Amino acid sequence: MPAKGKHRRSRTSSLTRGIIAVSTGGAALALPVIGATGAFAAPAQPVAIEKASTSTAVSVKGIAAKKSAPVTYSVILGDSLAKIARGHSVSGGWQELYKDNRAAVGDNPDLIRPGLKLTIGAKAENKAAKAGKAESKASGAADRAEKSADRADRSERTSTKLAAQGAPAAAPAAQPATYTNDLDGWIKESLAVMAEHGIPGSYDGIHRNVMRESSGNPLAINNWDSNAAAGIPSKGLLQVIDPTFEAYHVPGTSSDSYDPVANITAACNYAADRYGSIDNVFGAY
Repeated sequence: MPAKGKHRRSRTSSLTRGIIAVSTGGAALALPVIGATGAFAAPAQPVAIEKASTSTAVSVKGIAAKKSAPVTYSVILGDSLAKIARGHSVSGGWQELYKDNRAAVGDNPDLIRPGLKLTIGAKAENKAAKAGKAESKASGAADRAEKSADRADRSERTSTKLAAQGAPAAAPAAQPATYTNDLDGWIKESLAVMAEHGIPGSYDGIHRNVMRESSGNPLAINNWDSNAAAGIPSKGLLQVIDPTFEAYHVPGTSSDSYDPVANITAACNYAADRYGSIDNVFGAY
């Protein structure tokens, strides 16, 4: 009979077996330490833990080398926002990192899970872009202000130049017409007065009747006809009696019936009233 206990296997306690089973799994579970600045990654399911522990491909130092540009960081077991912020030299610390990634992290910054994607440096880039836009906008405003000032300066220079040159000289006032003191001048001056008062007549019509009535003598007088017998002889270039001269005298001319211009103008005014125009008179009128 074999000796008792010679080949007996030692009993393994259930506690030992439990430890071995856990060790065989390839990873020891660690309870997360939660604090305001700790924010350690909470363990996921065993499969996820195995993946996280076997795929620690991206080190903190490796990502930190690229901190000059925005990067996407995958949370691994044992990470916290504070740790990641320090490793990437995030300005503003874990608070800024949480602020930039709040949509992904959620309302609790102390709870981040392995595999969570965090963007590092995105906000800094946005700030730089906004700063660049602001600088561009300010530069554009400065350019516009400079152009406006240049236009104002040109306008001022132009105004100063015009002021120095003085306003354009006013057109010289029209000189009063001058007429020769003869039949030609008397007729032309009479025509000017007639035009002002709307009295019709032409140079030829006046000249023709003057030559018939007085031969161009402004002092001519008829002392032999019926008018003379009545004490109102015909006078002047167009032989006008005083009552007719006074009735048809044109304002602005002399009140002397012997005055050549006054005589012609009054006679033409009378002829226009009775015959339509001195041009229509071809005999005694």
